Amino acid sequence: MPTTSLKLPDDLKMRAAAAAKVRGVTTHAFMLEAIREAATATEQRARFVADAQAARKAALKSGAGYDADEVHKYMRDKIAGRPARRPKARSWRA
Repeated sequence: MPTTSLKLPDDLKMRAAAAAKVRGVTTHAFMLEAIREAATATEQRARFVADAQAARKAALKSGAGYDADEVHKYMRDKIAGRPARRPKARSWRA
């Protein structure tokens, strides 16, 4: 495994060491996990944006969409465990 040198300001190094101690891990393990979590969050955000862009493109192409009030009612009913009728897509073009 290649090594990487990471220069940290003293205050950040002290905070990382203190947080690692609270978690019961080494400072090294704490920093690895923090980098892993940040990388994962960045990747998830990129996928979310790509999915949203694809959905927008599909909606513009099809001209169909869902009424927000119907979607919200459906979600509230599902969460409450009530029978829920799935909303139907409708054309939003004039």
